[in-house]
Amino acid sequence: MASNYMVKVYADLIRKGKKTIEEVPDPLQAAVREILENSKNGAEGL
Repeated sequence: MASNYMVKVYADLIRKGKKTIEEVPDPLQAAVREILENSKNGAEGL
């Protein structure tokens, strides 16, 4: 699914400091936030 791919791309760009959550398109923001929270909790890739 393309949107799932884009969520991962935006999360990676935020981690690298290239983008902010405000720059993520509104329909993807919740999913990107979830990935970022999971990565903080050590649950990335589950």
